[in-house]
Amino acid sequence: MNMRKHRIWALPLLVGCLVILADQISKTWIVQSLGPETMRQFIPVIDDTVRLAYSHNTGVAFSLFQGMPQLLTLTSLSIVAGAIYFYITQLPNRHLFVQIILGLILGGAFGNIIDRVRLGYVVDFIQVGWFPIFNLADSAITVGAALLMVQFLLEEIAHRHDDRSVVLQ
Repeated sequence: MNMRKHRIWALPLLVGCLVILADQISKTWIVQSLGPETMRQFIPVIDDTVRLAYSHNTGVAFSLFQGMPQLLTLTSLSIVAGAIYFYITQLPNRHLFVQIILGLILGGAFGNIIDRVRLGYVVDFIQVGWFPIFNLADSAITVGAALLMVQFLLEEIAHRHDDRSVVLQ
């Protein structure tokens, strides 16, 4: 692999590793602080609106598909493979913004995969109002996906701008 190909992986790997590290440290801390039983103790962050609450999630977002850790692990790994393929073949992977996006998504995915393989469930602990409990890995995936949509919008705007300038010439 030449040096150019290495450059498109350095930042995603760094961001991904930082996300995994922060995710796993935060989960370890919450288990030590509020475990071993789930949903028994809470740490208020902003009144009772935002609080930390230790929970096991054997499903995916919004606790869907409970009790299928092997299927969810395989699905997560397939999504990771798809994200990597898309990054290599479709995205402007030399852009720092895109590299950060990939790092967030992969770091979040692997943070939760580590839990599923090691524990058989994902440790969730951030509770905001009525919204389902989530963790830092979920947040990284969500932020990465939102930024990917912004990237697509920016590319579309640039593409339309380029089309207009050709017409105007």
